[in-house]
Amino acid sequence: MLVLYYCARKSLFNIFFENRSSLIFQYEKGDITKREFLENNYHFVKSMNLNPFLKVDSFEKGMYNYQYYNVLAKYYKMLSKESKGNKKQLKNYVTYLNKANNYYNLKDKTTLEILNLVKFKGVESYFIQCESKSLSDKLYEIVLLDYKEAIFHSKAPWLLEIIKREGIFSNQKRKSIIDEYINEKY
Repeated sequence: MLVLYYCARKSLFNIFFENRSSLIFQYEKGDITKREFLENNYHFVKSMNLNPFLKVDSFEKGMYNYQYYNVLAKYYKMLSKESKGNKKQLKNYVTYLNKANNYYNLKDKTTLEILNLVKFKGVESYFIQCESKSLSDKLYEIVLLDYKEAIFHSKAPWLLEIIKREGIFSNQKRKSIIDEYINEKY
């Protein structure tokens, strides 16, 4: 009910991005853990009772869709990890993992839509240094230099090929702009 009241007074984007910035601030200060960050993001998105936009024709819609899919992907990935190795929860593990992978794929497609919107200008991309061996040389960061908090991550080989073709990928591995968040387990 509170969200609906604010929606009437503020734009969807303002509410969404203010909440996101607030959670980032709380996480960076150490007030919440990565798990709490993910759970709070998930519950906020669900409380808004909104779906992603069908057509991404603005940066704001793209950011909203990216975050929407990213929140759901990470949330279901977290649930799949909790179910893994438990024979009684094998069905849940598979369900959660499939949902996570689907949302990651939709997130990557949204990343491409955003890159197309900015015409691949003011963008840099590179592999990031990861503590996780399974992510090393797979996880890359895409940064939109002209936008606040526009940092995207992916492992999708098809998206990497496009980024390389557009000439915005550096072969030099770097520390992520949000290194602490990337390397914290949840």
